[in-house]
Amino acid sequence: MNRPVTGLLIVLLSCSVYGGEDSEMFQALLDREWNFRIHEYPSLARDNGIEGYADRIAHVSEKDELRRYEFWKQVRLELDAISCQRLEREECINYRMFERQIHQFLADYETRAYLIPFTSDWSFYMSWNRWGEETDFNDSGDYQDYLSRLQQLPIVMDEYIDLMRKGLKTGMTQPRVILDGREVPIRKQLVENPERSAFYKPFLALPDDLPKETRQALLKKAQSVVMHDVVPAYQRLLDFFLDEYVSGARTTLGASELPNGERFYKEQIYRYATLDMSAEEIHQLGLSEVARIRTEMDAIIKELEFTGSFADFIQFLRTDGQFYAKTPHDLLAEASYFAKKIDGRLPQMFGHLPRQPYGVGPVPDNLAPFFTGGRYVDAPLTARRGGYYWVNTYQLESRTLYTLPALTLHEAVPGHHLQIALALEQGEQPDFRRNDYISAFGEGWALYAEKLGVEMGIYETPYQHFGRLTYEMWRACRLVIDTGIHTKGWARKQAQDYLASNTALSLHEVTTEIDRYISWPAQALSYKLGEYTIWQLRRDAEQRLGTDFDLRAFHDFILALGSVPLEVLKDEVRRWVRVQEVSGG
Repeated sequence: MNRPVTGLLIVLLSCSVYGGEDSEMFQALLDREWNFRIHEYPSLARDNGIEGYADRIAHVSEKDELRRYEFWKQVRLELDAISCQRLEREECINYRMFERQIHQFLADYETRAYLIPFTSDWSFYMSWNRWGEETDFNDSGDYQDYLSRLQQLPIVMDEYIDLMRKGLKTGMTQPRVILDGREVPIRKQLVENPERSAFYKPFLALPDDLPKETRQALLKKAQSVVMHDVVPAYQRLLDFFLDEYVSGARTTLGASELPNGERFYKEQIYRYATLDMSAEEIHQLGLSEVARIRTEMDAIIKELEFTGSFADFIQFLRTDGQFYAKTPHDLLAEASYFAKKIDGRLPQMFGHLPRQPYGVGPVPDNLAPFFTGGRYVDAPLTARRGGYYWVNTYQLESRTLYTLPALTLHEAVPGHHLQIALALEQGEQPDFRRNDYISAFGEGWALYAEKLGVEMGIYETPYQHFGRLTYEMWRACRLVIDTGIHTKGWARKQAQDYLASNTALSLHEVTTEIDRYISWPAQALSYKLGEYTIWQLRRDAEQRLGTDFDLRAFHDFILALGSVPLEVLKDEVRRWVRVQEVSGG
């Protein structure tokens, strides 16, 4: 595979003459590609406050995919003609990140990844029904633009169905084993009354200052669009899913079984790990981390004077009522308590905090049965809302209280909300970079934040400390399981047993997690690989700087980068350490 430029730091530090022509060419290319990108993906334009795209949605037909591919091939040729070594340091970071993005765009087309447009817990059709919540309605024009998007939805729905139908013919499908129940979110959109539709929700609270005629016209049109455009489109998707996709889906499990599967999985590792590591190297690192974390878990069991085996202790955690909330409100209240406790201690660890706030709420009902225990949902800086830390209140008997501190540290602060909200504020960075989310960095940082909670004094009981370790063990197991499924022929049951026997996750969560790894190859690798890299960099900085090491400055520097590949992160932190050594901290 073609790889982005790596290991350029020494060259850049020693280079004193930079190419102005290369810089101008690079900036012109960035501008042209970004204009193309926002034109192709109107939601990106809306998120960035760019006017003129509120009434459009992206098309995904084979013709559209080919057009984008041909454009990005040309971009790659022009990029190859520019020398990163003749650019300023910050520009070269941009070059490396941009080259990575273009590589991924091309690889997605060449490996036909776009023919599988959903995973076990997320999809285009699930994100669509959040449009109403994610749109700021200020006047009647905003409602008209929203309705225009809904009117285009059936066309794009059919384009997605055509892609998946082609996937059936070529073997590019999700495995049959993870498809049961995935039609539920589709069924929920098949309403008989428009007022029960998520798409109609914005019209239940029209502004009071709208003229009566305008209000009536909007309501009438919304009812018509929802019932005559949106609902039939979801019915077509449901019919296709049940009548064709489920019966035609592949019976194999691993990504390596897909057409051109070996390259497909390597490209997914490249996307999500951002490190030049083989699947076997990742697998072995996972085994090593599992063994290390198990030792720490055993120490807590000993501290609690629990009599019984490790499996007995896990069973105790899964079945004792003291570890589970009685109502959804209780679970949300506990999560909110830890969120505010962490908020008050952030200045210990960070010099710069984001302006954007966040809230705590439940995972929406239509997503909850197959969703993870929690997730962060970000918001653009231009939106009149904050980010949200979602907590899954479905099946309370599977939502452990002792893992809530770690979950909150990961999804809210100082994890995803803090990192993403600060990244949005890096106004000097180019748009393509500020709008990028690199999983190895973002998820690695969030897992790092879980352990940072120990230094912040967030964990209050040995059980909560064990909850943190079971979360870290969960991410270490992912290295073993993901590579096991996608390169070593692991069965679904084998993966479930491995995760269930090494963590205290509920069996419901074990099932949803394993299906997620099956349906989303390599994404699960990003957490532990990112966290492992950040800790390596911190320990190296602490050792080299000694008493001059400033943890708040270290954190501020990392987060000011935005979201970067791990190779770039390593280069930049090592440069930062050298600067600190010269300046004496």
